[in-house]
Amino acid sequence: MSEYDGGTDYGHIETGEQHEALDQLHQVDASQENYDSQFGVYEADHNSAEATSFDQGHSVEFTGADGSHYAEQDFTSYDHSAAESDHVFAAEGSESYDASEYHELDALQARLDSAFASATELHTDGGPAIAAS
Repeated sequence: MSEYDGGTDYGHIETGEQHEALDQLHQVDASQENYDSQFGVYEADHNSAEATSFDQGHSVEFTGADGSHYAEQDFTSYDHSAAESDHVFAAEGSESYDASEYHELDALQARLDSAFASATELHTDGGPAIAAS
């Protein structure tokens, strides 16, 4: 408080501005990838071979003193052959892939501006009190 000549008494007067800001940023990045493969192979071979042979013979030959000649001949032949082959091949497989991504961005921005004025009472010797606010 101050006093001047003339009997005037006044208090404190204040004016001003306030500026405030709020910035907030929230960010989320996520990703996921999956890969799966499964393969199977089956193979089987079978081979078989068979051979049969049958021979039979008989032979008689005679030459006499008088010059006579006698010949006898029997012969049997049998032949058998077989072959077999089997082959089995099987393949099975599966493959899968998936991917996912997630992005999130939250932003908050606020600006707060305010002005203010405040004063105390002002007294003069001859008049009423004045209040300012």
